[in-house]
Amino acid sequence: MHTYEADDDDGITAAPGGLLDLLQVAAVVLDADGFIGLWSPEAEMLLGYRAEEALRERADRLLVAPDDRARARKLFAQVGAGVRWAGVFPLRHRDGTERPVEFRTMRLRDPEGRPHLLGLAADARTVRQVERDLALSHSLVHQTPVGIAVFDTDLRWIGVNPALERMNGVPEAELIGRRLGDVLPGLDVAAIDARMRHVLAGGKPLLDQQTVGRTAADTEDRAYSESYHRIEDAQGRVLGLAMAVLDVTERQQAAAEVAQARQHLSVVAAAGVRIGTTLDLPQTARELADVAVPQVADLAAVDVLESVVADGAITPVAADAQVEFRALAVAAGYLTDAIHAADPVGELATYGPNRLITQCVREGRAVLVPEVDRSMARRIARDGRAAQTLRAAGVHSYLAVPLMARGEVLGTLSLYRTVNTRPFDEQDQLLASELAARAAICIDNARLYGRERTTALTLQRSLLPAAPARQEGLDIAARYLPALSEVGGDWYDVLPLGPGRTGLVVGDVMGKGVQAAAIMGQLSTATRALARLDLPPAELLRHLDDIAGSLGDAIATCAYGVVDLGRGSCALSSAGHLPPVLIGPDGSARLLDIPGGVPLGVGGVEFDTAEVPFGAGSLLALYTDGLVENRGESIDVGLGTLTRLLQSSRHTLEGTSDMLLNALRPEPDDDVALLLVRATG
Repeated sequence: MHTYEADDDDGITAAPGGLLDLLQVAAVVLDADGFIGLWSPEAEMLLGYRAEEALRERADRLLVAPDDRARARKLFAQVGAGVRWAGVFPLRHRDGTERPVEFRTMRLRDPEGRPHLLGLAADARTVRQVERDLALSHSLVHQTPVGIAVFDTDLRWIGVNPALERMNGVPEAELIGRRLGDVLPGLDVAAIDARMRHVLAGGKPLLDQQTVGRTAADTEDRAYSESYHRIEDAQGRVLGLAMAVLDVTERQQAAAEVAQARQHLSVVAAAGVRIGTTLDLPQTARELADVAVPQVADLAAVDVLESVVADGAITPVAADAQVEFRALAVAAGYLTDAIHAADPVGELATYGPNRLITQCVREGRAVLVPEVDRSMARRIARDGRAAQTLRAAGVHSYLAVPLMARGEVLGTLSLYRTVNTRPFDEQDQLLASELAARAAICIDNARLYGRERTTALTLQRSLLPAAPARQEGLDIAARYLPALSEVGGDWYDVLPLGPGRTGLVVGDVMGKGVQAAAIMGQLSTATRALARLDLPPAELLRHLDDIAGSLGDAIATCAYGVVDLGRGSCALSSAGHLPPVLIGPDGSARLLDIPGGVPLGVGGVEFDTAEVPFGAGSLLALYTDGLVENRGESIDVGLGTLTRLLQSSRHTLEGTSDMLLNALRPEPDDDVALLLVRATG
């Protein structure tokens, strides 16, 4: 059977809805005697009987089970008397099963006044399902915290639920029939409208679309998540569009805070790895600036109190005093003129008491400037020109945190933001303070190490001879080169013993710093005293071994030799020291094999002496392991290189000394002591 539907375009009729089609409402008309006079196609679908099978049959006999017929006839009589009845009554299907059918009944009269009964019927199970669906939909729509809006195909409001009314700040009555932009212009109307048209045209939902804006209920922008669904009836006809809206402002803020916290943890973790790789103060400052940029700031500068750099002392800052800073590092995340406003690295800068950097070190707490104006820029920069440069470069927020270690302020970390539009806040201050604290400990360690190294180096050099004493018949050159990191306990000495006789000593105290230098001083002094007794080398080392044993855990290697020009020989003893190199008058070279011997301080082992020819033209080289030892390779490699360089050298002894240091130890990681002696005849 063909169904003709109304056309929306005729201006009078409208397209049908789909609810009646879903219920499949059947129509049945009975005459006054209960015979079926009219039977709709929906009745056939509901009960299975074709029209030719049902018409002119008594309804109770055809459709009602025998046990229910008395009740059916009673209801029929009531309706025939003009009483309307509505309810569920079981009817018999053509296949013999019973179906619960919901009825709406009424009495009709034909032109002759004869009564007829009209029954509108539907499957009761279908009716209950529709009722449950409608009740569920109503509950969800009206009780959910999700805002729900319905638009027609022209994108005009049809309805909103209470949640969206609260979000919009506009009652439903003021929305109906209007467009989104007419009511809520503070939203991103163009984006939302484009999404709705896209879903209406294609039918594919759009989920979790983000929009930022404000409604009549808001005083500032909020974030919303919207999902769009096209609404269709059972036949696929487009009825409009539904939009579900969630206010996700708090969720986005929480997500942003979590992301920021993760970034902060990442920066702190990177700081733990990258800051403090050496005990070099400027290097530590550069590492701090590099970690801060660009994760925390667009520009970072590290300035340390001049007293910390100059002499390692920490001087408290008086309330009205000027403060001298040494700029140690500047880093920028991109090319910017703002970097020229920072103090040049390595230069000294003096700031008055009203400057923010001075305030930071004086009070020992951070200075946060969320918004930098003209007057504040003048308090940040070193002078008016630098302040103008900062403003021209777009510096809009500033943060200075003190470099504090062990309760003392060492300097400041200054941070600037330019391209990052977000001003510094308390979270940034906490992160910067964490970075500054880590770096300050490293800077303070470098400061303390520098003081100790300077003390050790001063002590050691004061104990070494200013220059080897000139000895008749000998050409002598000596060098001492401290390690770039920690000073050790290496030493050398040349000791006159009498006519034609000279004592030579090179030693190396195990350990670093002031303690090693102090032990070296004691052993060096003892060697000089024992040498005055003109003891044989082995006996002198035995006495030194006893002295080293009395100094606690002191351990040292030592080579001692006595050159006797009258005999043309050199007697040598070793306490666990590397073998000397001897270059003969004929140019031959060899490492001297001196019998055994353990380091000084071990005790219990005798020392032996080896005597070698040392005539005119002979060259003897005594040295410490810092000259020939390289990590990752056998010491034999260094010994072989030293021997070849000595054998091939045509320089003076002074030139040979410099050549050896440049070739073998341009940047020593251990102390080096070198003593070269040549017999001139």
